[in-house]
Amino acid sequence: QVPLVESGGGLVQAGGSLRLSCVASRSILLFERMGWYRQAPGKQRELVASITSGGSTNYVDSVKDRVTIFRDNAKNTMYLEMHSLQPEDTAVYHCNLVPRYFNWGQGTQVTVSS
Repeated sequence: QVPLVESGGGLVQAGGSLRLSCVASRSILLFERMGWYRQAPGKQRELVASITSGGSTNYVDSVKDRVTIFRDNAKNTMYLEMHSLQPEDTAVYHCNLVPRYFNWGQGTQVTVSS
């Protein structure tokens, strides 16, 4: 059983916003580094953003300044706040450790229409 469950995706127009959630079935304090990955149709999965237990963050250049990753340790939840979404952000978004540790879950679909 995958201990991470993603939600929050949906269909939005270009320029819109979404907040993705990743809920863990165990304390995320155990996880030194977590991240959000995405896989667009016909493309390889890529790491979009990551955050350490200490709060240090990293972003891929294509989303920098449009996306914020943060975690609520008390709620065992990691979030990805996305703004100014573009059609090229369309993908299935997954959360996992960095580097990947758990099997991939179902993810959450983000579709951005032009």
